[in-house]
Amino acid sequence: MRNITIAIDGYSSTGKSTLAKLVAKRLGYVYVDSGAMYRAVTYYAMQNSFIENSKVKVRELIDHLPEIQISFKYNADLGFAEVYLNSINIEKQIRTLEVSSYVSQVSVIPEVRRQLVVQQQEMGKNKAVVMDGRDIGTVVFPKAELKVFLNASPETRAKRRYYELIEKGDNVSFQEVFRNVQERDYIDSNRKDSPLRKAKDAIEIDNSDLTKEQTFQKTMELVTMTLEGYE
Repeated sequence: MRNITIAIDGYSSTGKSTLAKLVAKRLGYVYVDSGAMYRAVTYYAMQNSFIENSKVKVRELIDHLPEIQISFKYNADLGFAEVYLNSINIEKQIRTLEVSSYVSQVSVIPEVRRQLVVQQQEMGKNKAVVMDGRDIGTVVFPKAELKVFLNASPETRAKRRYYELIEKGDNVSFQEVFRNVQERDYIDSNRKDSPLRKAKDAIEIDNSDLTKEQTFQKTMELVTMTLEGYE
């Protein structure tokens, strides 16, 4: 059976990463969480005081980009690859609301995007990859055989994110999370470099009223149809 590239794009908290992990596991493909790569850069900026008064010190961060090495290592117990920054596991640290509040500012920096896109394209050069993010089907893999665009209402996405953070023990309010979702939507959709857009040939799935399993099943139907089309 021919290997294909699967690009999963969409808004924050639509379940892109969860879906991509499930699809990759079912197919035996490599999974790459591109959003985690931007979170890793954001975390690096926070740890090195390149964010001050809620603003990113763009020049300082750009100057230090060569020092940032991001990798994914599969954790058999968890069933997915965790994110490493300069050989240190930061999977938990990059999932906080604090990182979420700055990641969109970091992701709009052209130099950051160019460096990470090169790394992402290298990871997917042999196909058999599932990658999720904001610009996978439009910029990273514009020729991907299957492009899925996930969407859901802002309220639904904020609730999902809120309960996820509460389960992790984070002390956050729903309004705080909802505001963060709205801010990220605006920044992601209005940035000059690689804004969040649905690719013309992407298939949209609104999972506002769908469970994770239902979203997965709908996507696997699309995967099956795509693979059959190349037989």
